[in-house]
Amino acid sequence: MGDAVTLEVADGVGTITLNRPKMNPISRALQDDLLECANQAASREEIRAVVVWGGPKVFAAGADIKEMAALDGPQMSQWAGRLGEALDALTALPKPVVAAITGFALGGGCELALCADYRICADNAKLGQPEVLLGVIPGAGGTQRLTRLIGPSKAKDLIYTGRFVDAQEALALGLVDRVVPAEEVYDSAVAWARQFVGGPVRALAAAKDAIDRGLDVDLAEGLRYEQQAFASLFDTEDQKIGMASFLEHGPGKARFVGR
Repeated sequence: MGDAVTLEVADGVGTITLNRPKMNPISRALQDDLLECANQAASREEIRAVVVWGGPKVFAAGADIKEMAALDGPQMSQWAGRLGEALDALTALPKPVVAAITGFALGGGCELALCADYRICADNAKLGQPEVLLGVIPGAGGTQRLTRLIGPSKAKDLIYTGRFVDAQEALALGLVDRVVPAEEVYDSAVAWARQFVGGPVRALAAAKDAIDRGLDVDLAEGLRYEQQAFASLFDTEDQKIGMASFLEHGPGKARFVGR
């Protein structure tokens, strides 16, 4: 793993930090490091939830245009495929993931934020998918994840115009989930993540998987998958602990072991 993206762990929360000053452009090196960090965060048992963070000034202002400007179609397909692999790994990470958004989250940076389960945004942030202004379209999930999140009409407005939205409009659109003062973004994200540190690991992973899979199938298939995932949790230690604790002490007092 290089130094374009880092992974640090404190008290059960892993922080994946983009580290390409000043604007965190998404380069080949950043793609590779992001994939490695996402895979590590998924596999390391001491990490129970993850914050994705670009630093106090900017989340990520988009792809590295200097790298991609001279590429042809086949070369770009390879480049985009690698970024897609990294973002897919982050999306599929079987733990709660929160994006802590400061400054700009544009293009590939906005697509990166879309991979999180929850988005906390600075009050001075700007988000958008401005690829059309470069003569292209979003190529790492913008047309798909954004549409599933905010609906086709709103997604088309943002993608067709390439306009930026401020924090309050992003909140109204459902593009972000909470707006806080800029200096509170990271701490707020860590606090959101930390609530899951002592939680039932396999139940949280199953809930995330069932929700995400259900978005891609019809209701009947989604319900069948949910039932299977629900039943499978009755073979876990946390289910036995949780229900025994409920019967003895009432709700919310179980001490889960993550198995």
